[in-house]
Amino acid sequence: MALGYTSNANPNWNGSQVVDISGKNIIFVNFNYRVGLWGFLASERIRNDGALNVGLLDQRLVMKWVQTHISKFGGDPNHVVIHGLSAGAGSVALHLAAYGGRDDKLFVGAMSESVFFPAQPRVPELEYQFNKTVEKVGCKDDKDQMGCLRGKDIRAIQDANVASPFPGRSANPHFYWTPCIDGDILRDYPYRLYEKGSFIKVPVLFGTGTNEGSVFAANVATQEEFVSFMADNYPKLTKNETDPMLEKYPLMAPLPNHNAWFPSASQAYGETTFICPANVIMDAYAAANRSSTSWSYRFNVQDNDNTASGLGVPHVFEAPAIFGIDACPTPDSFRTYNRPIVSLMMKYWISFIRDLNPNTYRLDSAPDWETWGRNQSRFVFELNKNRMENVDDGQKSRCDFWKSIVEVMEQ
Repeated sequence: MALGYTSNANPNWNGSQVVDISGKNIIFVNFNYRVGLWGFLASERIRNDGALNVGLLDQRLVMKWVQTHISKFGGDPNHVVIHGLSAGAGSVALHLAAYGGRDDKLFVGAMSESVFFPAQPRVPELEYQFNKTVEKVGCKDDKDQMGCLRGKDIRAIQDANVASPFPGRSANPHFYWTPCIDGDILRDYPYRLYEKGSFIKVPVLFGTGTNEGSVFAANVATQEEFVSFMADNYPKLTKNETDPMLEKYPLMAPLPNHNAWFPSASQAYGETTFICPANVIMDAYAAANRSSTSWSYRFNVQDNDNTASGLGVPHVFEAPAIFGIDACPTPDSFRTYNRPIVSLMMKYWISFIRDLNPNTYRLDSAPDWETWGRNQSRFVFELNKNRMENVDDGQKSRCDFWKSIVEVMEQ
């Protein structure tokens, strides 16, 4: 799992509990890939003398390795399911649409928690990043800048592996290094690829938490600060977009320990960056007549500490319910009052991995998980209140707004 394509969030997420609870019926393959400028530095100079989006190419190479070697571990190369959280979830979405949706038979299903669509610019719009990098490492005046970079000590390159504000902005974005639209592995903005049907049609399970933006949103006090925060992260936003944004995200009820406009910023950032991408992808599968093999969820399991701090159900909070207690960073509530959700959720996930359907091997007491369909139906994980719901009209309208300005958002 990487933190927004920028740094390795934790290289040691342990899949042993998932394997054990599956009855040793699955094999878990975890891996790292290049992040930051090592994985996503972009420029026409790199295109001409190197490769773009090498972080994604690393992932692709691992999938090819699995095809070649997983049988040596008792695995089936004809039944590989890819899975990711956050940037990993965004990566899953990008591989489904890679090379215009070309199916290289690397996987037969895909699972994604908190699909991540930050700004993903075209290569010419990222030349400034390359220019800043070569200047920081002392290669600015070298006639062979690529050769100069390759000759630098790794520590000098790492010192340049830092964020700075997008052009015209004053504050650093959350995610500075991201995949770029290179015309090859990524041939257009992801929203457009899915809208055009340029993706692999396999069974999918996608979902998000209720309050995806709460750990990212700035603690803004004013409407102006809200607008500035959004533009710091999506720098093409202008008044033409932020005025209707403010209509979609007006001042909301206050949250503990936060300023007045934080709830609006949290909802806006969470929906545009995580929730709406998942909904749009699920709609694309429905439009491609794949509703019968497409499942979605909203994780709404409450944690007393998160509630008291005003974070709600934050980004990838469901991870311990998927990997198991202490297999990844685990809040105490999963060891106590939220513990029942772990076996429930893990069994659904194991079932999808084994049979491309979360219902086949679910807990005997678990409810049937209905597919997304034309009604945008998703499963709500909530302690003692697990149920199906349809996406509400308000969220549909807000997601339609973000989708309508894809060129501005670079998603």
